[in-house]
Amino acid sequence: MAMYIRVKRNKTTYFIQCDPTEKILEIKQKLQVLIDKPVNDQRLISLSNGEVLEDSKTLAEQKVENDAKLALTLRKDDNEFEDINIVKPDDFYQSRDGMGEP
Repeated sequence: MAMYIRVKRNKTTYFIQCDPTEKILEIKQKLQVLIDKPVNDQRLISLSNGEVLEDSKTLAEQKVENDAKLALTLRKDDNEFEDINIVKPDDFYQSRDGMGEP
């Protein structure tokens, strides 16, 4: 049964078609083609519960469902992973009166 997930990083969202039986490693391999970063330098985190997804488990085993949103973080030079950084549409608007509305 085909499904898709949204993988978000900074200002970009990748829509990945996949199957619930695919392992996280396979999703990272699809992302490697798009972002040119090795799978070992990628980390996927479920935005619904904040859990880091394990490469050896399937999407279904980690309760990732159709239209799920995942955060992609990359390994930095110091071998640590960067923090989640996802720009929300509201971040593009600057308030004229300080009340949050453009």
